[in-house]
Amino acid sequence: MRSEDGGKPDAAVVRDALGVGVAVGLSGFAFGVTSAGSGLTVLQTCALSLLVFTGASQFALVGALAGGGNPFTAAAGAFFLGVRNAFYGLRLSQLLALPRAVRPFAAQWVIDETTAVALAQPTRRSVRIGFTVTGLSLYVLWNLTTLLGALGAEAIGDTDAWGLDAAGPAVFLALLAPMLRTTLERAVAGLAVLLGLGLLPVLPAGVPVLAAALAAPFALWADGRRRARAQAADEPDTAEEKR
Repeated sequence: MRSEDGGKPDAAVVRDALGVGVAVGLSGFAFGVTSAGSGLTVLQTCALSLLVFTGASQFALVGALAGGGNPFTAAAGAFFLGVRNAFYGLRLSQLLALPRAVRPFAAQWVIDETTAVALAQPTRRSVRIGFTVTGLSLYVLWNLTTLLGALGAEAIGDTDAWGLDAAGPAVFLALLAPMLRTTLERAVAGLAVLLGLGLLPVLPAGVPVLAAALAAPFALWADGRRRARAQAADEPDTAEEKR
């Protein structure tokens, strides 16, 4: 059925949203395995997915804890990664225009995937459908596969022996890579990797993740300087043409 306001067909929106929700939701298994392997209980692991529900922050938290990091430092790193969702919310609040009573519940689903699907829609109706279907399918699957992963990790014992300690970073990189579309974004990611790896031997576990966040303002400053120089170089040519 086509949307009443002439937008994208509802079935197409649902299909696309389910595709994203199912594909990403299945990676909750990797989080469950990683979290259990870092020493968290099944209950703690499931609570993270139920209450935090932002994959990058969850992986950052358990990764720092697995490396022996201070819990407060690990939580700080996860918090800074999750701050981006607040900026997503500013934009989505305008597009969704939900009733006030519904907004606190919808806020739990404001993550990378729901934002990407919502922003790709042409009308408010399709935005709401895309956001809801993506959020619901992803939330249910992510939490279910988190539980299965945590139980599976306990059943197989030492996850390091199976190489499952690499599952978390691998999934995180798989989620991140498609988001790096511009040269500036790739530069920020590359600089963050260099900072994180370079500081890993000299700083406590969890702190290099926080330090890597400095890559963003530095790259933005360098890009601003480059643009300013390019503009200054163009100004004499423009003045000469006017003569």
